[in-house]
Amino acid sequence: MKIGITCYPTYGGSGVVATELGIELAAAGHQVHFIAYSQPFRLRGREQDIAFHEVPVSNYPLFEYPPYDLALATRMAEVAAYYELDLLHVHYAIPHSISAYLARQMLLRQNHRLPFITTLHGTDITLVGLDHSYLPITRFGIDESDGVTAISNYLRDMTIQEFHPERPIHVIPNFVNCDVYLPLDEAVRTAGRARYAEPGEKILVHLSNFRPVKRTADVIRIFSRVARELPARLLMIGDGPDRSAAEWLAHREGIQDRVHFLGKQSSVSEILPLADLLLMPSELESFGLVALEAMACRVPTIATRVGGVPELIEDGVTGRLFPVGDVEEMAGAAVELLSDSSRYLAMADAARRTAQSRYCASKIIPLYEAFYQEILSGAATPGA
Repeated sequence: MKIGITCYPTYGGSGVVATELGIELAAAGHQVHFIAYSQPFRLRGREQDIAFHEVPVSNYPLFEYPPYDLALATRMAEVAAYYELDLLHVHYAIPHSISAYLARQMLLRQNHRLPFITTLHGTDITLVGLDHSYLPITRFGIDESDGVTAISNYLRDMTIQEFHPERPIHVIPNFVNCDVYLPLDEAVRTAGRARYAEPGEKILVHLSNFRPVKRTADVIRIFSRVARELPARLLMIGDGPDRSAAEWLAHREGIQDRVHFLGKQSSVSEILPLADLLLMPSELESFGLVALEAMACRVPTIATRVGGVPELIEDGVTGRLFPVGDVEEMAGAAVELLSDSSRYLAMADAARRTAQSRYCASKIIPLYEAFYQEILSGAATPGA
């Protein structure tokens, strides 16, 4: 198949999933064309059967805000016509599903049928879509899609509850390449850990876009309590609006020498296996992709019991779950787990097994391929 993919090419989960999906589809023999305003950060530019098409946006003085959605629709239609795409797969409803709809309508006038699939990732429904100024057009984009998927049962149910869509929503969970995200050989892991910690120190990690929903201040508070009980270091991977506040809090807590702000990292698969625990105290997660990547690396997660996280993490088996803001309990659980080697090893092993048995790319990519074939066969039509 010849597949066009549009996503936000930044460090958010939707962009990561879309990019990894494209890489896996290309590896399976499909031709993949990314269409976005910049190259997705996880694309190296060397992947076979993957092309990137930049969306140019004209900044005329008449426009207070450049009309990216219209430029995107035009580029989608051009790429689809020039490269004979079979379908478009857009990630994040606004504005991508609307741009895809416009591209489809433009091509119909040329007798070119271009079906498109929308994958819902979370904040496009729980935050942007619920804004009353966007709710009607978000619903329109969902209903006009030829197929819709969501990354968790939670997100599917939330979408149905809030938007009452006519279009059925299929759940295809996020995935991880278990041959890329995997435990390291002990010698390699020891050498890698030495870059950040002294022998005998535990390593905790947090990875996010440092937005308020990720509660990065809670990460610092949790670690501060852990560091009082045992020798440990914290790796903060990512960047965003709350980084400065997190750095300030680390200094106020007197732990700045134990907290390493690493910024954005393109190869997190090389850092996650060095850690002992992942901290994910988010306000909301529709799935929790970072936790899955850590699980595949044999790293348990201390997380909040929100959104789709309980679908991924089994409390007490592959990680621990707590109410939002319960810093004391999360810190206590981290200390308890890191101090009990037998329990920790059992949880780490269970985390890796769960990732392998349920969420490896080899299990999820065929679900997308089958869904594509269903759409192309005409099993789903607009307005059905």
